[in-house]
Amino acid sequence: MRIRKIASGLAVCLSALTLITTARAASPLSDSFGAYWFQGKAEITSYRLEQARYGEIHTGNAMLIFVTEDFSRSKQVKLDDYSAAGSDAVKVLKLNATRHFTTGIYPYTLMASVLSPIDPAEGPRPLKISMSAQEWCGQVFVQINLKDGAYRVRQYSYFESEGDRDLPLEAAIPEDEIWTTIRLDPSTLPVGPVRMIPGVMIQRLKHSPWKAVGAVAERRPDLAQPEIDVYTLTYPEMSRILTIRFRRAFPYEIESWEETYRDGFGSLAKELTTRATLMKRVMIDYWNRNHTADAELRRALGLE
Repeated sequence: MRIRKIASGLAVCLSALTLITTARAASPLSDSFGAYWFQGKAEITSYRLEQARYGEIHTGNAMLIFVTEDFSRSKQVKLDDYSAAGSDAVKVLKLNATRHFTTGIYPYTLMASVLSPIDPAEGPRPLKISMSAQEWCGQVFVQINLKDGAYRVRQYSYFESEGDRDLPLEAAIPEDEIWTTIRLDPSTLPVGPVRMIPGVMIQRLKHSPWKAVGAVAERRPDLAQPEIDVYTLTYPEMSRILTIRFRRAFPYEIESWEETYRDGFGSLAKELTTRATLMKRVMIDYWNRNHTADAELRRALGLE
């Protein structure tokens, strides 16, 4: 009901949708940015997850892992040797987002990766987005690459109706980009009517076709918490609302998010809200903490 009311009020506005391609401000990276993001550690944040699936809410955990990396523009992979890559090298902010939850007897594991250039001169769009999903029915893998200013999707699925696909996407803003834009420069978040490519995780959960759809984006302060801003994407065609809450001051940490949409099949379908609520946040070189004794560090994230 909530989504239908908002969608009807936006119908006139959406009839004139335009693509906003605002780039981040072309200014040198600040000392504070370098001190935070180039210290040789990753920011890892754990969230308590309430995930809508099969017409019910299932509990679990979600993680947002942000880290800077050296990336190959042509190969679109992490570089082994940045100094030897020359002009092909680009520094990116990488997000690895995971969700773990159980539906009845069997578990779900979802992971999405977003790699966005740090320097606005390298372009405002992510160079690569990927997603994998594992559950007891099987696996799905999706990779979206930016080439010559356009995105191309390659999808591999165990579902016959989805199969293996390779297709172009309409020029639009990937929803997955919003998460890295918040961390790099939230002043450049798109607002108003936009064309968006829905996020790779929601596309998987809803088995939606790959296409850009209309949305309305809004950024506003949280009146109850003046240090927090609220960013909302409303998708009338999908009957879906995504809301992300983040800190207004650098480094713009993401505090929580929620998605409201109709979930489930047949008589079990109903409007539900997925929620992720902050548990813990640490800065750590996790790739060096891979010994048995390091398992204790999981408690710092509220995972044990």
